[in-house]
Amino acid sequence: MGKEEVESQRLKGGDNMRFKVVLRPDLEDGGYNVSCPALAGCHSQGETVAEALSNIQEAIQGCLEVLNERARPCRPDEQILEVAVG
Repeated sequence: MGKEEVESQRLKGGDNMRFKVVLRPDLEDGGYNVSCPALAGCHSQGETVAEALSNIQEAIQGCLEVLNERARPCRPDEQILEVAVG
Protein backbone atom coordinates (compact mmCIF):
# COMPACT_ATOMS: atom_id res chain seq x y z
CA MET A 1 0.00 0.00 0.00
CA GLY A 2 1.39 3.36 -1.04
CA LYS A 3 1.68 6.42 1.18
CA GLU A 4 -1.23 8.12 -0.64
CA GLU A 5 -3.53 5.14 0.05
CA VAL A 6 -2.65 5.13 3.75
CA GLU A 7 -3.24 8.91 3.95
CA SER A 8 -6.59 8.46 2.20
CA GLN A 9 -7.54 5.80 4.74
CA ARG A 10 -6.55 8.13 7.58
CA LEU A 11 -8.82 10.86 6.23
CA LYS A 12 -11.83 8.61 5.80
CA GLY A 13 -14.71 10.03 7.80
CA GLY A 14 -14.03 13.72 7.20
CA ASP A 15 -13.05 16.13 9.94
CA ASN A 16 -14.33 14.04 12.84
CA MET A 17 -12.34 13.35 15.98
CA ARG A 18 -9.05 11.65 15.16
CA PHE A 19 -7.24 8.94 17.11
CA LYS A 20 -3.67 7.76 16.86
CA VAL A 21 -3.35 4.02 16.33
CA VAL A 22 -0.40 1.65 16.56
CA LEU A 23 0.00 -0.68 13.58
CA ARG A 24 2.38 -3.62 13.75
CA PRO A 25 2.98 -6.63 11.52
CA ASP A 26 1.72 -9.92 12.93
CA LEU A 27 4.88 -12.00 12.58
CA GLU A 28 3.17 -15.18 13.76
CA ASP A 29 -0.02 -15.26 11.69
CA GLY A 30 0.65 -12.68 8.98
CA GLY A 31 -1.30 -9.51 8.37
CA TYR A 32 -1.34 -6.66 10.86
CA ASN A 33 -2.44 -5.95 14.42
CA VAL A 34 -3.64 -2.47 15.30
CA SER A 35 -4.62 -0.85 18.59
CA CYS A 36 -5.85 2.53 19.81
CA PRO A 37 -3.90 3.51 22.95
CA ALA A 38 -6.45 6.23 23.84
CA LEU A 39 -9.14 3.56 24.32
CA ALA A 40 -8.04 0.74 26.60
CA GLY A 41 -8.81 -2.65 25.10
CA CYS A 42 -9.53 -1.28 21.62
CA HIS A 43 -7.71 -3.61 19.21
CA SER A 44 -8.26 -5.12 15.79
CA GLN A 45 -6.40 -6.76 12.92
CA GLY A 46 -6.45 -7.19 9.16
CA GLU A 47 -4.72 -9.02 6.35
CA THR A 48 -3.63 -5.69 4.79
CA VAL A 49 -2.85 -2.23 6.18
CA ALA A 50 -6.07 -0.90 4.62
CA GLU A 51 -8.16 -3.68 6.15
CA ALA A 52 -6.54 -3.24 9.57
CA LEU A 53 -7.20 0.54 9.49
CA SER A 54 -10.80 0.02 8.41
CA ASN A 55 -11.30 -2.55 11.17
CA ILE A 56 -9.83 -0.30 13.88
CA GLN A 57 -12.13 2.51 12.78
CA GLU A 58 -15.09 0.19 13.39
CA ALA A 59 -13.60 -0.94 16.71
CA ILE A 60 -13.08 2.67 17.86
CA GLN A 61 -16.66 3.54 16.93
CA GLY A 62 -17.91 0.51 18.87
CA CYS A 63 -15.80 1.37 21.93
CA LEU A 64 -17.09 4.96 21.93
CA GLU A 65 -20.71 3.80 21.62
CA VAL A 66 -20.30 1.48 24.61
CA LEU A 67 -18.63 4.22 26.68
CA ASN A 68 -21.49 6.61 25.82
CA GLU A 69 -24.09 4.02 26.80
CA ARG A 70 -22.43 3.63 30.22
CA ALA A 71 -22.80 7.34 31.08
CA ARG A 72 -25.17 7.65 34.06
CA PRO A 73 -25.79 10.53 36.45
CA CYS A 74 -24.41 9.93 39.95
CA ARG A 75 -26.60 12.51 41.71
CA PRO A 76 -30.15 13.76 41.14
CA ASP A 77 -28.93 17.23 40.10
CA GLU A 78 -26.65 15.89 37.33
CA GLN A 79 -27.61 15.67 33.64
CA ILE A 80 -26.23 13.60 30.82
CA LEU A 81 -25.72 15.79 27.73
CA GLU A 82 -24.11 15.21 24.33
CA VAL A 83 -21.56 17.45 22.62
CA ALA A 84 -20.17 17.19 19.10
CA VAL A 85 -16.39 17.23 18.66
CA GLY A 86 -14.67 18.07 15.42
